[in-house]
Amino acid sequence: MAVTVEEPKKERTPRLDWAGLLRRTFALDVFACASCGGRRQVLAYLTAPGGVRAILEHMELPTRPAKRASAQGPAQLAWC
Repeated sequence: MAVTVEEPKKERTPRLDWAGLLRRTFALDVFACASCGGRRQVLAYLTAPGGVRAILEHMELPTRPAKRASAQGPAQLAWC
């Protein structure tokens, strides 16, 4: 008869959500309203590209990413 030994599971530090990371890194509370001081709520998480595009078009915002700037050398070489 084989005996199995279960190793104790390591306790994991809980992961911070995006709001917690912004608060910890930049001291920015994204859920605090600057106008009234109230608390904002997340109404929905948009993940489907079609849904995001439809909302951006309705708000007359760009639906394509901005163009990348061309690569440039270090600033100290500009005066040589």
